[in-house]
Amino acid sequence: MSMNPGVRPRWLHRCAASLLLLLTSCSQLPPTSSTVIPPVPAGSARIWIYRNDGPYDSQDRPYLRLNGQVAGIVEPNGAFYRDVPPGHYAVSVDSYGVPYPNQFAQVDLGAGQQAFIKILSMRERVGGGDYIGSRALFFTQLFPADAAGAAIAGTPFYGGG
Repeated sequence: MSMNPGVRPRWLHRCAASLLLLLTSCSQLPPTSSTVIPPVPAGSARIWIYRNDGPYDSQDRPYLRLNGQVAGIVEPNGAFYRDVPPGHYAVSVDSYGVPYPNQFAQVDLGAGQQAFIKILSMRERVGGGDYIGSRALFFTQLFPADAAGAAIAGTPFYGGG
């Protein structure tokens, strides 16, 4: 190590660089209301997916599926959209156990139309005897545009496409 007072020790540079990396990784995504959302492309439809956090909601990040194909990851308290061809869509998320009746939303979309799907979760108790735990069950529900717009506005935006 140099004894010259004008030369900083290497460890100080490394600490400063580590702190900078830590701080940048903690930055939050912008809320959906402050993001410029392009119009629905001609000949396409748009499916919005959002999830609002509650004190007892799961923090799991399940895959979102459109007609059985993975279309994204559902983040707690987040929103995103997918532009899709017009048609019928079964909107589901990976969830434990045997599906409940009407657990997942179905939607028919024409060109230029948008649908808003809210992801809901609940805890299910599992186990018995000395072990009792819980696991997350997820549901998808079609919501009206006006109610969904207000719910999405303050949530972080995870992108579209």
